[in-house]
Amino acid sequence: MLLLSLTSAVAFSEDLIKTLNVSGKFYSANPGALSKDIDTFLNSAQVEPSAQKIPILIVPHAGYFYSGEVAAYGYKAASLGGYKTIVVIGPSHFYNIDGVSIWREGAFETPLGRVEVDRDFTAKLLDANERFRFEPKAFDKEHSVEVQLPFLQKTFKDFKIVPILMSAQRFEDCQALAVALHKASGGRDDVLIVVSTDMSHYYDSQTAERMDQGTLESIVSLGARDIWDSNLKRTKEMCGFPGVATGLLYAQLKDLRNVKVLKYAHSGHVTGDLSGVVGYAAISFQEGDKEDRPMSEEVSTLNPQQKKELLRLARETILAYIGEGKTIDFPKNDPRFLIKEGAFVTLHEKGELRGCIGHIVADVPLSQTVRDMAIASATQDYRFPKVTKEEIAGIDIEISVLTKPRRITDVQEIVPGVHGVIISQGHRHGVFLPQVATEYGWSREELLTNLCAHKAGLPPDAWKDPKTTVEIFTANVFSEKEFSQP
Repeated sequence: MLLLSLTSAVAFSEDLIKTLNVSGKFYSANPGALSKDIDTFLNSAQVEPSAQKIPILIVPHAGYFYSGEVAAYGYKAASLGGYKTIVVIGPSHFYNIDGVSIWREGAFETPLGRVEVDRDFTAKLLDANERFRFEPKAFDKEHSVEVQLPFLQKTFKDFKIVPILMSAQRFEDCQALAVALHKASGGRDDVLIVVSTDMSHYYDSQTAERMDQGTLESIVSLGARDIWDSNLKRTKEMCGFPGVATGLLYAQLKDLRNVKVLKYAHSGHVTGDLSGVVGYAAISFQEGDKEDRPMSEEVSTLNPQQKKELLRLARETILAYIGEGKTIDFPKNDPRFLIKEGAFVTLHEKGELRGCIGHIVADVPLSQTVRDMAIASATQDYRFPKVTKEEIAGIDIEISVLTKPRRITDVQEIVPGVHGVIISQGHRHGVFLPQVATEYGWSREELLTNLCAHKAGLPPDAWKDPKTTVEIFTANVFSEKEFSQP
């Protein structure tokens, strides 16, 4: 019904010109007719073009007959942006990608002409992570990127594209891609991320609308992890959810909290058949006041080199502070380190805890947090004497980079060893990092009981009290020990 399976075999030339998959099926193969169809959609979209930049759009990718009207809302809203690099992230419907496939160079062809690939931008992405590669087979039958291109050609001028396909392999791929996009775009304001996805598939209209409403709520709250987990569980449904999760994480990095659902509809609104519909939405992301939208989580992915750099920073900080009374500067050369994130620095000596202090609230750059917490762990943990200069060589440093805490009402959400937990009641609070439960072999109840009694100074069962606030977070944990092993 939705032309999701009507694809043809593709060929591309030696100079990497990607030819058409669904021209004449998802949209007209006649340039004049296609141009007229898109003009009709754009003229009918009841939305004003935004004078403010829209760095991210989510738009559908079904046949234009079904979803063109919805897609037009997104493109018309962003039409004044003047973008020079447009990243299109779509799902791979037919080929399973272990990682992320990025079209390296060349051009994509449509009935309206060729669109050049931004090879400088793609090179930055391909160099950013070993799981990012150019797999042309992923694009052989795929339509999720191609369907966006005629709309882009009719809406913008003098731009290049970055075509990306993703499968549902690892959430860490979404995190890594979001960080790589953030780094590659730098301070530019002429980069647009287009996430290509449809919503629920083939439910009756009432079920689809209810499911899609929950999905839209998660998107508006920038709930990347919720989008990922709920799609795997099939409680929410988007064929392009890896790209959506990536877009939401990128929005967090760019502080784009002004999220607008410009248009929602489903195929039944076009065909009149409400028995099995597919949902579509056009959504824009812009800067807004910091209280506009709650952040549900933060990006905490780090590549091995970045982990080593933070561990080196922590050790050099302790050496300089203990040995010379100096506080060294924190690095600002890597944009990843300038993201505001909470972190703990933990010190071990001969396998025993020697100090652990952290900062949960993400209000300064990560590298500054690590530097300051390294000093605090070595000199301000009241449970231990200050670390001496002679001890430093025998100490193993561990760093935990935290996601933003999220309040929960059901402790069954807590997964010991995966979630860190914060307990608060009045002026009393306590926190355990995720690895604490693993180290002691605690169950969920044992974790909560020990946290209340031994960290928060509350009755052991205070976690059951309605007046108690329970928050959870995850952490990217790494230590010198793991990098020193052969």
